[in-house]
Amino acid sequence: LGREGRREVPVRGAAPLVGCGGCLSCGRREGGGGREGGRRWKMAAAAAAALRAWFWNERFWLPHNVTWADLAGEPGPPGSGLQYPRAGHVLSAFPLALGIFAVRLLFERFIAKPCAINLGIQDSGPHRAQPNAILEKVFTSITKSPDGKRLEGLSKQLDWDVRKIQRWFRHRRNQDKPTTLTKFCESMWRFTFYLSIFFYGIRFLWTAPWFWDTRQCWYNYPFQPLTSRLYYYYILELAFYWSLMFSQFTDIKRKDFLIMFVHHLATIGLITFSYMNNMVRVGTLVLCLHDASDFLLEAAKLANYAKYQRLCDAFFMLFGVVFIVTRLGIYPFWILNTTLFESWELIGPYPSWWLFNGLLITLQMLHIIWSYLIIRTAYKALMRGKVSKDDRSDVESSSEEEDVTSNSTKGVFSTSSNGSNRINGHVASGQWTEEE
Repeated sequence: LGREGRREVPVRGAAPLVGCGGCLSCGRREGGGGREGGRRWKMAAAAAAALRAWFWNERFWLPHNVTWADLAGEPGPPGSGLQYPRAGHVLSAFPLALGIFAVRLLFERFIAKPCAINLGIQDSGPHRAQPNAILEKVFTSITKSPDGKRLEGLSKQLDWDVRKIQRWFRHRRNQDKPTTLTKFCESMWRFTFYLSIFFYGIRFLWTAPWFWDTRQCWYNYPFQPLTSRLYYYYILELAFYWSLMFSQFTDIKRKDFLIMFVHHLATIGLITFSYMNNMVRVGTLVLCLHDASDFLLEAAKLANYAKYQRLCDAFFMLFGVVFIVTRLGIYPFWILNTTLFESWELIGPYPSWWLFNGLLITLQMLHIIWSYLIIRTAYKALMRGKVSKDDRSDVESSSEEEDVTSNSTKGVFSTSSNGSNRINGHVASGQWTEEE
């Protein structure tokens, strides 16, 4: 550097001043840091490339002698618009899921809520507990369901009857639960979607050759073109189940939350995996089969909330019959038969084939659990003459009769305050059949 008074100026030909790594005082430090950062970046890029190569391994996703390059072209003549499924297509389900959730909010507010009000459903919750500082402190700080010993202690402290304290805790638990109006709006949204998507699926599959001959699902696999109708059907279903996965944490909480969470994961995994390796033909059969009973359950719940008992019983019994026939009959002997045996014969097994069938078998295990709960509810209904609420209802019984038998199981059957039995809460497991 040359000097001119107190001002420093670069000498001609000298390296630029600090900040670019060219000056002697900092060049080593910055250059060293740059080299170290470059090495880290290269290591991260190499790790990402290795992970990508491992995840998209052709020998996992595709049958033998098939590569991603084979599925990159157009199956039809140029300009035909036909293509094979792309992994990136599933990303479009996320913004669509947000759109579906927004439509749901508008639907519940401007369509479902007015319908509920016209049916006489009020936006009022269960009976509120009488204010009591001592019991409130026990409820919030110690336990929401006190045992017999604590009940006796509270009875002596407050000079209240034990049954009165039990009734207070029951009312206090229920007052935090959602109102009947909220549950009606939620069920009406699900009913509308399930009914619409079921009829769309039936209309689409009626002209599909694999609907009548399941072996068509595997002929010339995986070189089966993706039509626009099939794409929209698949992505719409995937987006809806993603919206259910997200809204499960904000919707009405039920006792089978964990089972439903596993159910959502299995459903989304099935749709995603089957789309990526082009098993969409058999996937459409699975989707339509499961949609066949979903809207019937929601119809039964709507009738229950509107207090149409006979209509509720009829819908529930019809739902039970359709559910068991489709999930324990058609599903294993039609769907699993083609995915396990016909596909083995025509294309042979490979890694993602095992994963796909593992998810389908997991779904079948959930079907068995839910069928057992439906049959148990129906059996108890026949014994007592009426269908009533199931074990996972979100609102406890408020009848005086339950006070007498408060230590018994929380009612599969409940008696309303006017003395007539009805379904209280959710008919036979509110979300059982959703989201396959």
